[in-house]
Amino acid sequence: MFLRHAPATRGLIYVVVAATGWGTAGAVAAALYGHSGLGPLALTFWRAAGGFVLLLAVRTARRRPARAGGRRVAVHRVVATGAGLTVFQAAYFCAVRSTGLAVATVVTLGSGPVLIALAARLTMGERLGRGGALAVAGALGGLAVLVLGGGSGGAGAVRPAGVGLALLSASGYAAITLLTRWWGRQGVAGDPFDTSMWAFGICAVLLLPAAWAEGLLPHAAQLGRTLLLLGYLASVPTALAYGLYFAGAAVLRSATVSVVALIEPVSATVLAVALLGERLTAATVLGTVCLLGAVGSLVADEARGMRRLPRQAVVSGGAAPAAGSRAAEGPGRGSRRVPESRRR
Repeated sequence: MFLRHAPATRGLIYVVVAATGWGTAGAVAAALYGHSGLGPLALTFWRAAGGFVLLLAVRTARRRPARAGGRRVAVHRVVATGAGLTVFQAAYFCAVRSTGLAVATVVTLGSGPVLIALAARLTMGERLGRGGALAVAGALGGLAVLVLGGGSGGAGAVRPAGVGLALLSASGYAAITLLTRWWGRQGVAGDPFDTSMWAFGICAVLLLPAAWAEGLLPHAAQLGRTLLLLGYLASVPTALAYGLYFAGAAVLRSATVSVVALIEPVSATVLAVALLGERLTAATVLGTVCLLGAVGSLVADEARGMRRLPRQAVVSGGAAPAAGSRAAEGPGRGSRRVPESRRR
């Protein structure tokens, strides 16, 4: 009995560790803004470049054989994923600097699944359902509470520009998810590990000119601390977290992955208050609850849809999503093909 459930248990642990690691990325960025001289574009570049190098090293160590066929499709997939990842990550770090870690993370990950549900309804005809309608209403209400009642000054104050950047980040995240789902339906989803690795490389290439103009090299003062934090950013919440996520998502239901991934905004909020001195107003807490409740509605609706499907349909899902796609796949969809999620 224990052996039969051991892979799922390990998968759950992997996703918990991955989501917790993702939640620390914004805190590291906020800490680096204070002394390193690096801006959000430079930080995103170093995270993507470091993540690519580390994932490439893991791939080389595993000696994975190249897949035959589909080379042209794979190139298009990697470029599109890399472009979406660039928007997702860069806009997120810009939002962290503008409106604080807690609000940026909650808005990005709270609105991402809602944008996915709406876009899937418009572009692929997916059923929105009662859970999806409640999620849209909850997300809009949560955003309104955050923007209108978040205050205008002090640490952790909600700034409309920062919320806009977080929504832009969520849009990039949603685009990756929808493209991954569409490719999966066409049977050309490819290997998620390889796709993510090359997407990080594309992200680094796309950001290099802007990061150079912003200031690519850190200040000499406290250089050791800066390099240590950059190394952590590239390894733990990037290479390690994505690797663990793919391993866990392969053996867990997408609804389970989506719920566990909510650890990310929770851990980011705890770090923002405990370590960065951000203040959570009543409006911020209420808006956060509304946004996370919206995600919960999507997850509950998906879980109901999965229970209605035959067992074979539930367990025959395909690949995990590419980098950055961590939200719920969508309301009423039982397949685990895209066990969707941030960022980040």
